[in-house]
Amino acid sequence: MNSLMPQMLHEQCRHETFRQVRVLSYAPWCPACQQIEATWESFAKESERLGITVGKVDVTQEPGLSGRFFVTTLPTIYHANDGVFRRYRGSRTLEDLQGYIVERKWEAVEPVAGWKSPSSIMMHGMAGLFHFSGWIRQIHNYLTGTLGVHVWVSYAIFILATLLIGLLLGLILVLISDCLCPAKSKYRAETPEEAITKENVENAALEEPEEAAELSMDDAEEAADVKDLSDGEDAANSSADESEEDLALGKESGEEEIEDLSEQPLAESETESTVRQRKSQGAEKEL
Repeated sequence: MNSLMPQMLHEQCRHETFRQVRVLSYAPWCPACQQIEATWESFAKESERLGITVGKVDVTQEPGLSGRFFVTTLPTIYHANDGVFRRYRGSRTLEDLQGYIVERKWEAVEPVAGWKSPSSIMMHGMAGLFHFSGWIRQIHNYLTGTLGVHVWVSYAIFILATLLIGLLLGLILVLISDCLCPAKSKYRAETPEEAITKENVENAALEEPEEAAELSMDDAEEAADVKDLSDGEDAANSSADESEEDLALGKESGEEEIEDLSEQPLAESETESTVRQRKSQGAEKEL
């Protein structure tokens, strides 16, 4: 059994080896893995004759490879050739395992493609997460086993560390965002052009009330002048009306005087005729 299997699988992911590899992912506590162990050992002895490399990986010791191959069931068998991975889903007998290689049945199997491919960037990230989880587990075992720390104390340490790391990452993200997209300062230094413009605006704002007051005073004076003119016109009109009335009254009085004068001669003539008649009557009586 090849002890360099993890390294060879990493080389397959980086397309650095062209040798066919047959790998079994297992765990020591898995009953199905224990059942296939003897068959897999026999298959590994035939690897030189078949021209392939046969190995196995303990997912408890290599969590990174478990994440990269997205191992969800145990045991899981993969066939790798020139960086192309295919999952073996056939029978687990020795004859079927050998026939898969000799008869080149692997060529008819569709490779693991897309984001599930162990050579993809997504699976690289998944391997990092699994490796990080394994590292955390090792620290937990060290705290509880070697140092004798209580389990809940270990959990509290991890919770506190998680909060601190989150705050630190948040601070880093804020600093990066401020560097990439700096906010506009509310109190920045004014340029000479802006200062002149601001001063002109302030002066215009101060001059506007004075101009409004002057305009209001001019309007008041104009209103007063208009009122005086209207009063003068009214007075002139009233005086003209009065003069017309006086003329009319004078005319009427003149007509009355003329009538009186015309009536006076008539009265005098009537008096003279009466006197004459009386004289004539007195003369007749004397006769």
